[in-house]
Amino acid sequence: MSTPPNTFAIALAQLNPVVGDISGNLRRARAARAKAAEQGADLILFSELFIVGYTPEDLVLKPALQQAAMTAVTALAADTADGGPAVLIGTPWAEDGALYNAVAYLDSGAVRGLTFKTDLPNYGVFDEKRVFRAGNPKGPFNIRGVRIGVPICEDIWTPDLVETLSETGAEILLSPNGSPFDALKREFRMNVVVARVVESGLPLVYLNQIGGQDELVFDGGSFVLNADRHLALQLPSWEESIVVTRWTRTNGAWVSATGDLAPNEDMDAALYAGMVLGLKDYVNKNRFKSVVLGLSGGIDSALSAAVAVDALGAARVRCVMMPSRFTSQDSLDDAAEVATVLGTPYETISIEAAFGTMTQTLAPAFAGRAPDIAEENLQSRIRGMMLMAISNKDGPMVLTTGNKSEMSVGYATLYGDMCGGYNVLKDLYKTQVFALSRWRNLHRPPGALGPPGHVIPERVITKAPTAELRANQTDQDSLPPYDILDGILECLVEREMAIHDIVAKGYDLATIRRVESLLYVAEYKRRQAPPGVKLSTRGFGRDRRYPITNRFRDTEWGASLDRSSSTC
Repeated sequence: MSTPPNTFAIALAQLNPVVGDISGNLRRARAARAKAAEQGADLILFSELFIVGYTPEDLVLKPALQQAAMTAVTALAADTADGGPAVLIGTPWAEDGALYNAVAYLDSGAVRGLTFKTDLPNYGVFDEKRVFRAGNPKGPFNIRGVRIGVPICEDIWTPDLVETLSETGAEILLSPNGSPFDALKREFRMNVVVARVVESGLPLVYLNQIGGQDELVFDGGSFVLNADRHLALQLPSWEESIVVTRWTRTNGAWVSATGDLAPNEDMDAALYAGMVLGLKDYVNKNRFKSVVLGLSGGIDSALSAAVAVDALGAARVRCVMMPSRFTSQDSLDDAAEVATVLGTPYETISIEAAFGTMTQTLAPAFAGRAPDIAEENLQSRIRGMMLMAISNKDGPMVLTTGNKSEMSVGYATLYGDMCGGYNVLKDLYKTQVFALSRWRNLHRPPGALGPPGHVIPERVITKAPTAELRANQTDQDSLPPYDILDGILECLVEREMAIHDIVAKGYDLATIRRVESLLYVAEYKRRQAPPGVKLSTRGFGRDRRYPITNRFRDTEWGASLDRSSSTC
């Protein structure tokens, strides 16, 4: 019987897989393993479902994909005959008529073991019970004399599996994850891992992937906690990284040596990084050469352009100003300044001739009625048509520039400013748009391809927001002030608060009711909106799912309040 080792080296592969790119992900795994071997690793850990990318959704139900994934894992297993690092890699695995979210243990030229995820998340953006069967709890792998427990992602969010692994002799816990970013997630992750370490008395490695996948973005931020809750290592967020951790057995327990501790960025920096990486990967993984957007002179399009340039570089971002008779000279000047500072291609295409033709064409249908929202939205739709024509002719993907405040209450035009392939600001409220614009003027994020310094002119930030679809129009003609609107929306959307609780926070009842009504009525628009990166705990789309046909209103408190008010 061999003597258990007193040292062990575990490589952590915080990488950016591509969903469905099995051959490409296999190449990434092989390259990472080779790098780990150069650094003397005994074992390399990859993230959840790495070989197919996370999250594959219903794609994973295709038998051809399942077979391709298992074939790739078997091929990677054959590589381990070279005596280099053993491998723990996430993969779907079909067995006995069921499909599992698995981690395969590869060593000595073969698949030496499998463990299946036991706790399948079925909330928020997750639908794993739809596609996978829950596995039965299994004990640890004996990997080269070290007993390694492998709880997969959600398996550490409750104590059951970690308790099983501890009771069956695990010495180190390695948890591969596919954990999407949101504004509150980092603190939650650390609290969860601390709880599992305290309960089990075991060190735990938390490995997360990075990268954008449709509306999700993964921030990495992998870390190692020793059994005494000491943070031994933290990888940087938003970056690929392969790091070898060095472990020693001391008094029968394994301890990781202290490595680099990447600092936690502040929330504005994290939100901005999420937008940049989400857009970058959406464009590049879907093989778009460039993007085009309407640059109006307002803050939403300015911030969208800044994010796009930081993600893709100025040469891949085309900005188009499409003025009408209602476009102010300030807007023309501000749009031109934004494009100049960012260094993007820029052009002006007037919508006036098209607008005149359309209003003349529609004159018989509109006879006897004054101009109203129909003519306003017509301008927005002409702009959308022009951008889509550029996309069809030259190939850039159209970026939309609406924010979460507008999308919440339907202050957007179907087939107009909602027209496009991706929305950079989809999960940012207007007040956050202002804050991040000021943040970007003070900070150039690591890896950003845009220029340093003030990229959004001060007047763009300070002037009253307006769609400029009629004379002297401002957003506040139609909406409550954005600080009030966003405060109410946070209560209704992020926290699902009752009306009486929102009133108790100091908001006017009539305004709350109006915002609630607009929120529900606009659901049909949001169903037709383009994707955009999820940054909050409750993003529209995959996260917050409401019916379009919906007569519910929170009326009990309102009726009671109205009665009491009438007696005052």
